[in-house]
Amino acid sequence: MDTKEAVANRIRQLCAERGITPNGLSNLAGVPQATVKSILNFESKNPGVVTIKKLCDGFEITLGEFFSTAEFDSLEQEIV
Repeated sequence: MDTKEAVANRIRQLCAERGITPNGLSNLAGVPQATVKSILNFESKNPGVVTIKKLCDGFEITLGEFFSTAEFDSLEQEIV
């Protein structure tokens, strides 16, 4: 698994936990629906920290809470 998959999986997990659709998250976070869709479909090569922070605000969590999962902890360093 790579970082973009881990980010997409975490967003899906948080949406499911809160009963929020990706479009609902888009509205809560003030992030365009196309941006959320591109992250979830692995089309966004590198979702920026500002975008992820806005999504966290929509979920009412911190960046630390977003990234504090075993999935992120186990990611290998990506050589680009």
